[in-house]
Amino acid sequence: MREKRTRLGQTLRASALCTGVFLCLFTGSVHANSQLEGVSDEIARQQSQLAAHNKKLNALQRDLKAQSKRIDTLSRRIRQAQASLQETDTDITQLTRQQARLKQEMIAQQAQLGELIDAQYRQGKHDQLKRLLSQESPATLDRLTRYAEIVAGTMQQTIESLAATRTDYQLTAHQLKQQRDKQTQLVAELTDKKRELETEQNAQSQTAKQIRAKIASDSAYLAELKANKQRLQEQIAEAARRAQVNMAGISDAKGKLTWPAQGKLLHRFGERQSGEVTWNGIVIDAKRGTEVKATHAGKVVLSSWLRGYGLLIAVDHGKGDMSLYGYNQALLKDVGDTVTAGEPIALVGDSGGQSTPSLYFEIRRKGNTTNPVPWLD
Repeated sequence: MREKRTRLGQTLRASALCTGVFLCLFTGSVHANSQLEGVSDEIARQQSQLAAHNKKLNALQRDLKAQSKRIDTLSRRIRQAQASLQETDTDITQLTRQQARLKQEMIAQQAQLGELIDAQYRQGKHDQLKRLLSQESPATLDRLTRYAEIVAGTMQQTIESLAATRTDYQLTAHQLKQQRDKQTQLVAELTDKKRELETEQNAQSQTAKQIRAKIASDSAYLAELKANKQRLQEQIAEAARRAQVNMAGISDAKGKLTWPAQGKLLHRFGERQSGEVTWNGIVIDAKRGTEVKATHAGKVVLSSWLRGYGLLIAVDHGKGDMSLYGYNQALLKDVGDTVTAGEPIALVGDSGGQSTPSLYFEIRRKGNTTNPVPWLD
């Protein structure tokens, strides 16, 4: 009997132990599931924040692109208006000189006409009658008559010349007025466009600041740099594939290439940008609006806005050699244009979202970047 009670007690203890273990396992499982759910919620929250961040960043980049294109258009129109104004100023200078010369001619012709009229008056018909009555020789009379005819003919020519000079003077005065009106209009147009340009540049600067704030963290900046480089690689590869450039390349021009702009180097080839990402080209400090020169003869194969590089132009020199120019304020050449060494192809700016105006310059040979400095003169 006592043995039965002992076995019953052992059974009850074993049952209680199993129940305790089960309860512990159940509680632990619930707690683990709760932690997993918390982690999943956190991941979902972070993914949502990242999506919202990227959406805002993409929207800012679209704004930057639109602003850069408007600045590009305004800059090219200002450049055209300035060229037209310079031509107009030259025309005005030439017309002013021509007008002064015509005025002097009129004064001289009027003086000559006055002298001829005076001579004809003094010679008058009554003088000829007196000479006839004085019985002068026929030879003398004939000579006097021819003199009178010469005076009359010269006077007629002088009158006609004076009339023609006055007509030229009036035409020149009319042309001068037209050119001065054009000059006034161009100056007003330039003033308006420069004001518009300043407004767009201020808006671009604010957008660029917002973009820099969005990628302020090292990881975000690194991700943006990698994505921008990938975009550039794809664009260059596509441009090279489409282009049919039959030129000799730059192999024989090492150390002779034209500098695209003058200024100190802000960044050198191979310097670290962020993390493992390094500069594939150089960045030259230059004043906004400075002309960017083609470093070697070639054909434009890319002329557009590219995220991270702003308004970018690429020139294919043949044999797989290519030069790239970024951060521009305006692009002066279109795809398909042929350029010569030293020819202006763009204007320096900060369209890549840079904090200061500068020029990004890169050389690629068969798709690979190379240090541009040893190639430049």
